Amino acid sequence: MKTTKTLALIALLFLIFFTANTSWAGAKLSGDLVIFHAGSLSVPFKEISKAFNKIHPDVNILKESAGSRTCARKISDLKRPADIMASADYTVIDKLLIPDHASWNIKFASNEMALVFHHGSRESKNINSKNWYNILMKSNVAFGRANPNADPCGYRAVLTMKLAEKYYGKKGLAEKMMKKDTRYIRPKETDLLALLESGTIDYIFLYRSVAQQHGLDYILLPDQVNLKNSGLKDYYKSAKIKISGKKPGTFITKKGAPMVYGITIPKSAPNPVVAQAFIDFLLTADQGMAIMKQMGQPSVVPAKSETFSAIPSRLQRFATPQQ
Repeated sequence: MKTTKTLALIALLFLIFFTANTSWAGAKLSGDLVIFHAGSLSVPFKEISKAFNKIHPDVNILKESAGSRTCARKISDLKRPADIMASADYTVIDKLLIPDHASWNIKFASNEMALVFHHGSRESKNINSKNWYNILMKSNVAFGRANPNADPCGYRAVLTMKLAEKYYGKKGLAEKMMKKDTRYIRPKETDLLALLESGTIDYIFLYRSVAQQHGLDYILLPDQVNLKNSGLKDYYKSAKIKISGKKPGTFITKKGAPMVYGITIPKSAPNPVVAQAFIDFLLTADQGMAIMKQMGQPSVVPAKSETFSAIPSRLQRFATPQQ
């Protein structure tokens, strides 16, 4: 299976190289390109960077992975320079970077929550989409999740628990799950993979795409729970969690919503022209978005943008004005 996927990716990269967007293909681009991105974008961005460098070999792409909220705070609080910020939740850019540190935001991909495990996980032969919450509550089973204040996957894990309580009609389920195995909370979702592989934990609340990219098993959750279905956005809103706000000591309430990634160029970007070229490549259907789709993160381009007028003119084709 992995060999087939590898061959498919090689074929895709070959095709991309020969169908490059001519608006940037002839440009002489160079210098460092610093990208802060969500952990769940590590694998696709690695492949997209390789494909971009085949066209623009003089660009040195420096990628730094962290929880999306942590990425945003590196820009807003630590004043670290970045050319691109890509978040697993587009609202992180809206709430933590706009208007002081960024002017616009483009929504570009989707995902869904899943329960991830491997062949050695306890109860792996018995767990399914109907009993998973009972399995997780067993004393001999341990599960991990990301930190809600650092990573969207963390607060989405909690929202998933609350939606599960509502969907399955199990009063008090979310509170019990949140109190269990708190020692296995980590800054970002991909930090939990080593704990799973070592057998320290048995399950992870994680994005389906990450499970696919790492060849892990996973339980698909109902649409009423997985934060995937845009048609259930009003239903998802019934789940809420309080997380840290823009300033220390402040808090915001995060409501459930369909999962959508966002990307921007910070106002302080040292290399904004190259950043535009990379985002153009990323968001083009037969280039970067083809890789994203293959990695389990399908496109939502073009999506409505509340900041459409501020988007650079060469990138506006990847969004539509908010009506």
